[in-house]
Amino acid sequence: MSEFFVHPTSIVDDDVVIGEGTKIWHFCHVQSGARIGKSCSFGQNVNISNNVKIGNGCKVQNNVSLYEGVELEDYVFCGPSCVFTNDLTPRAKYPKGHAGYKKTVVQEGASIGANATVVCGHTIGKWALIGAGAVVTSNVPAHALMLGVPARRKGWACECGELLPQTLVCDKCGRKYKEMSEGLEEDK
Repeated sequence: MSEFFVHPTSIVDDDVVIGEGTKIWHFCHVQSGARIGKSCSFGQNVNISNNVKIGNGCKVQNNVSLYEGVELEDYVFCGPSCVFTNDLTPRAKYPKGHAGYKKTVVQEGASIGANATVVCGHTIGKWALIGAGAVVTSNVPAHALMLGVPARRKGWACECGELLPQTLVCDKCGRKYKEMSEGLEEDK
């Protein structure tokens, strides 16, 4: 019995690491150099490009392409058909190759909604919540609720996923937060 599951319609290239308990469903492609953590789930038609790093417990829904330069830390959620880029000025005639790709980091626990677009070269902070259809064009603070085109902060989100009231105390789980220069931090 294998430590992970790959559906027979999916392709996994050589030199790939896949963690225990990870499931890769229909019509996916995992390219050479990809590193995938434990207990991840990849829906139908997901492409994981060369050298992409994915932490533990990530969930990537259908029709998402994680291009070279994208890094997902632990427990990141990527909604259906969300989009990542890796080149700010692409030209078919003048490809830059991997040396020209901009790095995008999605930090621990962040969630990206369906059909959202993340323009490369930015960091999405821990436990941030990117709304469906939003277009991220700048760094996102930790716990920020980002909505619109371009995405703007419209509130804060708790680690548990609830939207926070102005008191920054979660009505659902009771976590308390304080505002810092890089977003919210739990106030223990």
